[in-house]
Amino acid sequence: MLELRPNCECCNADLTPADQAYICSFECTFCPECTDKLTGICPNCGGELVRIPIRPEAKLATNPPSAVRVYKPDCKTKTVP
Repeated sequence: MLELRPNCECCNADLTPADQAYICSFECTFCPECTDKLTGICPNCGGELVRIPIRPEAKLATNPPSAVRVYKPDCKTKTVP
């Protein structure tokens, strides 16, 4: 099951389960603005960033989003080998 992380890894903006966000196959999570700046490529693995599906509100009670924040302020300067 997707973690639904609570923030953007680059800018640390809060993301609610209803917000539009983007992930790679490792679930690195980014807001739309940072995804645009990263040209849709994950700075951690080089994978494609795709829109994360919205979890239905009725399912959030039994399948809550993650509370673990991942923040890498240098993400825009990283390069993938």
